[in-house]
Amino acid sequence: MRLFIVTNVNKPRVRPAMDEMVPWVSARAEVAGIDTDAEIDLSKIDVDAMLVFGGDGTLLATARRLEGRQVPLLGVNFGRLGFLASFTPEQFKQHFDAFTQSRLPISPRQVIEASILDGNTPCRYTDRADVAAKRRWASTALNDAVITAGAPFRMIEMMLGTDNDPGVRCFGDGVIVATPSGSTAYNVAAGGPIISPGVEAVCITPLAPQSLSFRPVVMPSSVTVIISAVRVNRGTTLFCDGQASAGVKTGDRVVVQRYPKDVLLVENPSAREWNVLGEKLNWAASPRFNSERR
Repeated sequence: MRLFIVTNVNKPRVRPAMDEMVPWVSARAEVAGIDTDAEIDLSKIDVDAMLVFGGDGTLLATARRLEGRQVPLLGVNFGRLGFLASFTPEQFKQHFDAFTQSRLPISPRQVIEASILDGNTPCRYTDRADVAAKRRWASTALNDAVITAGAPFRMIEMMLGTDNDPGVRCFGDGVIVATPSGSTAYNVAAGGPIISPGVEAVCITPLAPQSLSFRPVVMPSSVTVIISAVRVNRGTTLFCDGQASAGVKTGDRVVVQRYPKDVLLVENPSAREWNVLGEKLNWAASPRFNSERR
């Protein structure tokens, strides 16, 4: 198996680990190269799979840099949670032979694409080619596309709709459009639901909405989400996976669509979905009682 290694040497544990991991991998598979500074065009690398040593953020950045190329990614976690980079270094070694023999499951993960259009530009929103021709900025996201109010941090006003439905007017600090993979990230922190990665859906979750009745909603992944900026702040920003970003002006429209290519993640057979939620988010955990209290 021909592999390429992407590392995040800014994480304290990664650099010393590479001194041991790279020779270990090289003795068992062909290593086509190593990227430590995020300057290599990963979309042109001809390999069977990529190893990502870092954390979820490193894996998100690597997925974006592939630009739609469906090369399986195996993430080894040196960060905190490790939802996407699901292998510990020990589990990576344990399952490496099965990985090189293509015996580990590969999970296709839905990707969204967020585009910013000027308000006076006519567009057929459901036509991806027309959106692409008229947008001024775009980025893909494996986790989420988030509009945040920004400085001076006044409440912003948006129209939120789908496809050709103008939707509803909403006020608050912004909105999250999350994939199932991203439902356990900012979305769940903002009160949105956890969605299993295999579900074909997107979740729209408001940030600090003025209306208590504005609850998160799960929509089919086939819909086009259209967010019109009715009144925003000078610092209002669209973020994709918390990494790529662009300013949003009053009158702009943010169009979020499903990207035609999924990201392929190599699954950790030692991880089970509900156990992972329990371990990393304390999901369904019972209250802790002080047995000594009388």
